[in-house]
Amino acid sequence: MRPDAEALLAHLDEDQRLVATNLRGPLCVLAGAGTGKTRAITYRIAHGILQGVYRPQELLAVTFTARAAGEMRSRLRDLGAVGVQARTFHSAALRQLSYFWPMAFGGGQVPRLQEHKAPLVVEAAGRLGLPVDRATIRDLAGEVEWAKVSMVTPEDYQRRASAAAREAPGGIDLATVSQLIRAYEDVKTDRAVIDFEDVLLTLVGILAERDDIAGQVRRQYRFFVVDEYQDVSPLQQRLLESWLGERNELCVVGDVSQTIYSFTGATPSYLSGFASTYPGAPVIRLVKDYRSTPQVVSLANRILTTRTGRMAPGAVTLEAQRPSSVPVRFHAFDDDVAEAESIASRIAELRDQGTPLSEMAILYRTNSQSEVLEDVLARAGIGYLVRGGERFFSRTEVRQAIVALRAASKVDDDAALPDRARAALSPLGWSAEPPAGRGAVREKWDSLTTIVHLADEIYTRRGASLTDLVAELEDRAEAQNAPTQDGVTLASIHAAKGLEWDAVFLIGLSDGLLPISMATTPEQVQEERRLLYVGVTRAREFLELSFARARTAGGRGSRKHSRFLTGIWPEEERPAARSQGGVKKSAARDEVAEEDKELFERLRTWRSATAAAISKPAYTVLHDTTLAAIATAKPKDLRGLALLRGIGATKLEAYGPQILAIVRGDEVEITTP
Repeated sequence: MRPDAEALLAHLDEDQRLVATNLRGPLCVLAGAGTGKTRAITYRIAHGILQGVYRPQELLAVTFTARAAGEMRSRLRDLGAVGVQARTFHSAALRQLSYFWPMAFGGGQVPRLQEHKAPLVVEAAGRLGLPVDRATIRDLAGEVEWAKVSMVTPEDYQRRASAAAREAPGGIDLATVSQLIRAYEDVKTDRAVIDFEDVLLTLVGILAERDDIAGQVRRQYRFFVVDEYQDVSPLQQRLLESWLGERNELCVVGDVSQTIYSFTGATPSYLSGFASTYPGAPVIRLVKDYRSTPQVVSLANRILTTRTGRMAPGAVTLEAQRPSSVPVRFHAFDDDVAEAESIASRIAELRDQGTPLSEMAILYRTNSQSEVLEDVLARAGIGYLVRGGERFFSRTEVRQAIVALRAASKVDDDAALPDRARAALSPLGWSAEPPAGRGAVREKWDSLTTIVHLADEIYTRRGASLTDLVAELEDRAEAQNAPTQDGVTLASIHAAKGLEWDAVFLIGLSDGLLPISMATTPEQVQEERRLLYVGVTRAREFLELSFARARTAGGRGSRKHSRFLTGIWPEEERPAARSQGGVKKSAARDEVAEEDKELFERLRTWRSATAAAISKPAYTVLHDTTLAAIATAKPKDLRGLALLRGIGATKLEAYGPQILAIVRGDEVEITTP
């Protein structure tokens, strides 16, 4: 082995090293969350190039999002593996289709690509006389996509959809959906457009019918790496097989426990069945979790364990490698507003303790859950970014910055990248100190500062130049892989896959939201379980799980925590049994030191009177466990009270002064919020 190759492998653990040194033939890597799978496969590629096994231009690395492909290219550049193609299935297929179209069809160009299906679905529905609203259009577009990636024809859709327990959207029957899919194809023909699935289907057809074109592709690409292999669809698998031909130079990496896109046609069966497809192929498990604390890892493992006590076939049990840290926190709130206010308070606390806002995220099952969070965070003066909102590279100041940096890169200058980047961006409004206030000026400064920090980062990592920074930005723009910005991330769990933060707040963890009420079959419910696992494993250190008993303030509190957390969620306060004297006993009282029990009972008396005054159950005011914490901590001010579990911003405002008065020993007059 070459000395530089040995030095490269020194950065890997034993299992990752096995991946990086298995360079020929089929290889399956079952990699749990946080186990360094991207590191392992990029080092494998770099090691293969150093050893002379791979030529960069002969290897195609495929993943499922433009952001992930951009991240892989960035890592490969850091390792000196320049020239390797890292693309999504669609990007790689479109590139090949554009090149071979004239040869396959006697000239011309690829038809215009229709990026969004909705306009075509609307026209198809109109041709059938179907009245559809926006939600139904979206769901019908999803059915069209599922049928195409599953390689289901309109004629066979009704049978296959029924077998897959798919429900027709908007009250439309499956037979009508079949007609709509056929009409959708007619609309595309009339408009002379193709969709993303057509790119793959057409290329598969060309490779099957034209041996000369297939041979040219296979001579170009001899080695393949597929990341997130659990998300492959039948159509993508067919394309992969077309690329390979009779060869077996294929490395696949995935985690069956992170299969969360089955509704789009993805299936983990190709990953779990890889050893049967390629008998004798090594199967390497990456189980050492370097991302999360033992507390987070333990919870993640427990979520994956079903009532039978077993995990799904192919799932890995994670082994935490980080030092022990803070416990996972669990919270139940009266309503969504109280939940959001408590999280905002906790975010401010973590920020004050040194955790950057950019290292915190609030994750939820559906995008509609972000509305109350955005309102509360805005009122609290906490910056946030909604993942899926305005794209970073679409902003005017970012486009201007790239132009300015490109111009500056053409000027001879011996200064280091960080200084040159700052000099080029200063005329656009960047300065060492932020402008006062927020608004458009501050948002512009934030964007430019993000680019400055990226310059610092890649200069530190690989001594990059200004030209390298421009190339990095252009590559990230193509992949929509925005640099990290300052602000709490708000995202659905689906959108958070592949990302990680120091602190994660998982909200809305009640039955009906997670699992979502639309998950009715056992397979759908298990996918919801995997979704929770993905959410949990986004956290490095701080993880807080919560749900609201009612949707809105004043609503009836009927929600329960998610069934996936049964046996995990700390036991909620039960109605206490009555003693012989008719006085309710409290289990929490037994946890209070003898000298604090008198204060605990005074707090309970106040709570009972308050609950009677507002005609609500006592537990909706404060739980016994919270009263016990107050009696033990004896907070002297509102800040100290806010640190205790069960005291959110709403409770603090409503009851804080009365509680502090009771702790001081003062007489308290009951006032209602």
